[in-house]
Order: sequence, then C-alpha cells, then structure tokens
Amino acid sequence: MTHLPELPVDRPAGCPFDPPAQLGPIRERHPVVRLTYPDGHEGWLVTGYAQVRAVLADQRFSSRYELAHYPMPGLEGIEVPAAAPGDLTGVDDPEHSRYRKLLTGRFTVRRMRQLTARVEQVTAEHLDAMARQGPVVVDLVQAFAHPVPAVMICELLGVPYADRESFQGHAAAVSDVDAAPEERFAAYGKLQEYVGRLVPAKRAEPTDDILSELTTSDLTDEELAGLATFLLGAGLDTTANMLALGTFALLQHPEQLDALRADPDLADKAVEELLRYLSITHTGVRAALEDVELDGQLIKAGESVTFSVQAGNRDPERFADPDTLDLSRGVPGHLTFGHGIHQCLGQQLARVEMRVALPALVRRFPTLRLAVAPEDVALRPGHQNIYGVQRLPVTWDQG
Repeated sequence: MTHLPELPVDRPAGCPFDPPAQLGPIRERHPVVRLTYPDGHEGWLVTGYAQVRAVLADQRFSSRYELAHYPMPGLEGIEVPAAAPGDLTGVDDPEHSRYRKLLTGRFTVRRMRQLTARVEQVTAEHLDAMARQGPVVVDLVQAFAHPVPAVMICELLGVPYADRESFQGHAAAVSDVDAAPEERFAAYGKLQEYVGRLVPAKRAEPTDDILSELTTSDLTDEELAGLATFLLGAGLDTTANMLALGTFALLQHPEQLDALRADPDLADKAVEELLRYLSITHTGVRAALEDVELDGQLIKAGESVTFSVQAGNRDPERFADPDTLDLSRGVPGHLTFGHGIHQCLGQQLARVEMRVALPALVRRFPTLRLAVAPEDVALRPGHQNIYGVQRLPVTWDQG
C-alpha cells in the first residue's frame, strides 16, 4: 500500500505493549508513505528508524503547532493555536534556542544525578505507605507511579508544600482520559492560573528551585508561567506512565522482572530497553517549511509529516529482535526522547526516577502481581498523545 487512508492506532488484541500491527509491514515496504489526515489533508507517514531520525534532525520540518495537520481523529475542524509563550515543543529556532539555553544547565546529567538521594527517599516513602496498607488491592498509578514524579516536579518548580495536593490534583485531571474534554481543559486552565500566581511570588521571594532561578532571566511573567506549565506536562504524565506501564510489562515478562530484581547493575539498561520497547510518546508531527526529499519521496512545502516513534523503535534494521523485551540489550539510540534540537530536555530526570523507582518497587514487593486479568487492565486509547495504563490494580503477599 502506497497511500494510507488513515493512521493505524489500534494495538493488536492481547498485545498491549506492541504498536498497531499494520505499522510493521508499512515500515518494511514503504518507510515514507502517503497518508490522508482526518481533515482531508494529504501528507505523509514516516515509520523507519533512519527516516524518523532524519525528520527530527532536519529544521526544514517545523514544530509549530499552527502549521501542522494532525493524524489523530477528533481534531479535524479545530484550529490549533500557536504555542503559548514558554512552550518549547511548539516553536522553532531562534525562539526555541532562547528558551532551551536557559534550561539546559538546570537539567544536566550531573545535576539530575544529584537528585538521586531525594528520588530514593520519595520512592521509599510511597512504598512504605503501600506496605502499611497490607496486601490489599492497590491502584499502582495512584499509589506510586503518579505521586513519585509529581513530588519531584513540584520540588523542582518550587511549588509550596501546602499547595501541592491541589496542584497535583489539577495536573492529574489534565491527563485523565476518563474525563470529558471540557473538564480537562478546565483543569488545565486552573493549572495555568496557579502557575501564573506562583511566578510573581517567586520574583518577590525566591527560593531554591528552577522557577526562582529563572526569574533572574529576561523572561516575562507570561513566558515563565508557560515554561513552568510546559515542564510540568513534560515531566509528570510521561514518567508516571512509564512507571505504571513499565511495571505492567515487567509483570507480564517475569523472567525479565526476576533479572532486574536480582541484579541492581541492570537498572540503566532496563530503563533504556523499557523506553524503547514501550515508546509511550508514540507519534509526532512536523510541517515542511520547504520542499524536502526524504527516502526518495518529495515532501512539498506545507505538507505535514507524521513520524511514528513506536515503529522506529521496533525497526529490525536498527534493533535485533525488536519485538522482544530484553533488559540486557544495552543498545543505545532509541527515539523515545526524540532527536535533534527538540530532544527531551527532562530525559535525565526521567531516567533517574525510573532507575530508582522500578527496581525499588520490585525488590520491596517480591510477590507483586496483577490483581486483575491482564486483559482487564484499563489502557489509554491508542489515539492519546501518551500511551499507558489508566489504572493498574496490583496486590502482593504478606511478607
């Protein structure tokens, strides 16, 4: 097939960790193929690892929201606005670099690794809270996967302790796929309002956090609020879903779980393999600013290009036996954090949180298991921007 009538989004039955089945054959035959978008736009779908990297590295493909057409159903007829001030993901250079330069030094590998002790403490506190409940059925999303990164991003941004419960509540509501769209928009509005009040408070009385540090820059209050909201979105829902979906995947691959539990030195490789295998930020879009030739296809200026991270991360041309979860794989270069100038700014924080939290969870509860049948685990719909589980009921034996 050289022209797709729609983007495949449905995952194969009984295989919640695999990409839609159609993507593999498409990638093998036509890694750059014509795609009809829900609004009728004729654009492209890119599925090969090398081709996805090429799109992400080429600044002739714009990240500006308002220039793109979107492949997921539900947005047709909706005019997507330009990125809010401070939103790094929806702007191109030089604006993107202006924002990013202010943040790069605050998210270095060294600085994020210095947070390890605090992540260990937060992780232990939530595991202790689970243990105190006894071997009951617990939703791991609410008990562990969401609150650990939520506490860390609150501390990094300098959200006062007294405000964290309401702040995290608004943040959770934004990503609640069970909520109506208007409810999620309302929650996002409340989040923006809160951050908008927090910025002048940090200017008046700075504390030891990223937001206070940024008040000494040339950013306006509006840009600071937008940047803080961007960091929240980038650093909370993604990591929370990696922790929850990653646990689900490990429980379904007990030999891999046992290997992680037995070997603390496996954590780094395990995190990278889970990021590749699960590819929760699975699909993105760029808009061609000029004519670009890609893999023998001429993409014309104004056409949208959808790139499939999940297909690229399962490309056998790049990863041997790509559909197998192998925590010892140790092959670098997955696309989950992107590539090029928009590569995820907070990737080192996500790595630290996963590297600490997942091994700690499986060692603390050696009999951890699903409390429902695997097919009854509530998954996010395939058209959601971030894939994961909505709830993950687990239990364990008294120990």
